[in-house]
Amino acid sequence: MASLQASSFLFSSSCSCSCSPRINAAVAVPKLSRFRLPVPRTPLRFVEELNLRDGLTSTVPLLENTRPDQCEPIESKTTAAAAKLYAILEAVSDRVEMHKNIGEQRDNWNKLLLNSINMITLTAATMAGVASAGTVGAPLLALKISSTLLFSAATGMLLIMNKIQPSQLAEEQRNATRLFKQLYSQIRTTLALRDPTALDVKDAMEKTLALDKAYPLPLLGKMIEKFPENFEPAVWWPKTQGSPRKQHKTQGKNGCSGDLEEEMREVIEVIKRKDSEDYMRLGNLALKVNKILAISGPLLTGIAAAGSAFVGHGSWAAIVAVTAGALASTVNTFEHGGQIGMVVEMYRNCAGFFTLMEESIETSIQQRDFEKSEDGEMLEMNVALKLGRSLSQLRDLARKSSSSHADGSTIDEFASKLF
Repeated sequence: MASLQASSFLFSSSCSCSCSPRINAAVAVPKLSRFRLPVPRTPLRFVEELNLRDGLTSTVPLLENTRPDQCEPIESKTTAAAAKLYAILEAVSDRVEMHKNIGEQRDNWNKLLLNSINMITLTAATMAGVASAGTVGAPLLALKISSTLLFSAATGMLLIMNKIQPSQLAEEQRNATRLFKQLYSQIRTTLALRDPTALDVKDAMEKTLALDKAYPLPLLGKMIEKFPENFEPAVWWPKTQGSPRKQHKTQGKNGCSGDLEEEMREVIEVIKRKDSEDYMRLGNLALKVNKILAISGPLLTGIAAAGSAFVGHGSWAAIVAVTAGALASTVNTFEHGGQIGMVVEMYRNCAGFFTLMEESIETSIQQRDFEKSEDGEMLEMNVALKLGRSLSQLRDLARKSSSSHADGSTIDEFASKLF
């Protein structure tokens, strides 16, 4: 009876559930994103975590009641000399950017002035030619005046351009940029290899000021003379003041062997007799050519201006004006388009490079105290790298120079293989 009642109850409940509609409702609750608030860590807690992370539980003794303000400050290891050298390094870096920007500007001067003066000259020559082709009255007068004014303007602009030599100015700034970058690398190397001294600071300061003097930025008053009487090599390094040079035939206090010293002296002789002499000769030649072109250009435009003023009074005036204008444009293109001033500065810089090599080798041999024999090998390697040679090629060059002295002949090889 009980089982029957239970079965009937289940049947009735299932029927009621199946017969009545079933409603499912769900409410979506947005989940809150988890975020963590940064909890500031005290310096002592941070040091403790580092010690536990690295397994160094007893490296830094910590006191529970120690306050952060009671910790001893960490002393900086930067010396006064290093701080001064870093200040010089920043100044040198700034000079690199200045000379680079000004070099690009002056190179633009050369291009813009060259194109402008040539266009003015050719336009004036064309006007003079048109004016002579049977033009009379007011058109003739207008063409004559315009041609004369344009030739006069070209003459004035050429005088200024030939005076400052923009291509040479740009080459000066390129050389200054390269040399300041070289000084920057030298200072960085000194700071990386050892602790700098007061002597290092003085040396870097003198080199910076010597470069400023050798390659000035302003034009008025301090510009390098573009047409000196005699060609002179560039000097961008401070002059060393030392005792008179003495020759050492055997190993002396500098630790440099006699064979290495003789080798370096033979290399110096080759540089003097071949490389320096050749670049001085080429520099003088380029300077003379530049002087002739710098005078010829304004002279031709001046003649053309005078000839254009007399157009209409005879055929000779138009011939002079047109011919002189064409020649002036050709001379100007050859001088500034060919960048003769840049060539002069390049030879001046190369001659200065070999002069610096001679002085540095002599100073290294005679005035420096080498504490180790490796310093002599370092000197030989530096000389070989600057000349673009290997060590064996440098020694062969010294042997050829020595044998040429014995035979009374001249060596037919230059010391440098780079330029």
